[in-house]
Amino acid sequence: MSRWLNFEGKNILVVGGTSGINLGIAEAFAEQGAAVAVASRSQDKVDAAVARLDQYGNTTFGFSADVRDVEALQAGLAATAEALGPIDTLVVGQAGNFPAAAMELSPNGFRSVVDIDLLGSFHVVRFGHQYLREGGANIIAISAPQAFIPMAYQAHVCAAKAGVEMLARVLAIELGPENIRVNGIVPGPIAGTEGMGAPHANQRSRGKGPQIGAAATLWHAARGRQLCDVPGIATCRVCQWRHYSCGRRVVGRRYSDRRSRAVGDLRQGRARGAFAHPCAIILSVLPESWMQ
Repeated sequence: MSRWLNFEGKNILVVGGTSGINLGIAEAFAEQGAAVAVASRSQDKVDAAVARLDQYGNTTFGFSADVRDVEALQAGLAATAEALGPIDTLVVGQAGNFPAAAMELSPNGFRSVVDIDLLGSFHVVRFGHQYLREGGANIIAISAPQAFIPMAYQAHVCAAKAGVEMLARVLAIELGPENIRVNGIVPGPIAGTEGMGAPHANQRSRGKGPQIGAAATLWHAARGRQLCDVPGIATCRVCQWRHYSCGRRVVGRRYSDRRSRAVGDLRQGRARGAFAHPCAIILSVLPESWMQ
């Protein structure tokens, strides 16, 4: 097992970490030696994820809670801190999504996604803050392209993810003096995950929506945009070489604006919050001596 980042002695909590991208992130940290806890609404999924993480031989833990339920979440966070100790990295990755035209979307449907994604993210950070390791910790917010790209049938998700992104930026400012770094990751569509075709699957079946899900799958498969990309980005965001990265958003290649100033800044060697490719962000801030 290769531990080129080596997170031995570090405690990681991945909320929403029992499936898809977030489970991949949990496994990536476990592979690098970290003690890892996961949380989601389903106890069955929690049990399955913990069993999967156990194979790496590190301390593991899991709890089930709905991020909208403050009391259940607080109890789970306290139990995690008791089982693992202070949390070094808190990954906020829970999400809800379903396709619906804005004029057909019920208030409860809109509210449910905003409550899970945005209010839930606030709850996780607000009540998880007290369990973060003093003197240096990390928060990673897992977002989506809907945070800054409008998409049909995704009004509720666009609103929620835009709020998550701005929340993360504000937290980076407010928590910076405590030496807590807050960064965001926008994976884009990843082959083999539940969210891959969700925004358009229902509309395609009704003959209304474009074949975006299938097209994105093919686009990423041809370019290797697989699940393994995102955990690598997550672990690198909090490794020992990234102590001065805070308030950044890592955007997957599919959704980068090649015409933006970010590309020009990358070519000129300047650090900004969004680059053309996540690997370029990682390499651009590693110490020069490490890359020799």
